[in-house]
Amino acid sequence: MNNFKELNVWKEAISMASEVYSFCKRLPQEEKFGIISQIQRSSVSVSSNIAEGAGRNNKGEFYHFLGIARGSASETMSLLYLCIEVGFSNESELTDLIDKIDKIQNMIFRLQQSLK
Repeated sequence: MNNFKELNVWKEAISMASEVYSFCKRLPQEEKFGIISQIQRSSVSVSSNIAEGAGRNNKGEFYHFLGIARGSASETMSLLYLCIEVGFSNESELTDLIDKIDKIQNMIFRLQQSLK
């Protein structure tokens, strides 16, 4: 349906996941199988679902996968707020990343609206 590599939202999602991975390097190693694993998987899921949806056969399937991507972005943001809450980071350190996720969610929403 679409070449996902040309979608700006996919490019932003890849960049966001890369930033999440960099952030995770600063987290305590005892969280390797907890928060680190979960936040890495959810951040990767955003770009992966955009790509998978773009490769599907119709707009309805693309719309569905964009919804999953948007949910994964929300999960990633929630986990960042958890990191703040438990003292692994502070909000000012994560402001840019949280803003990027918010931007991605808005981009996904606008793309979904264009598919209706």
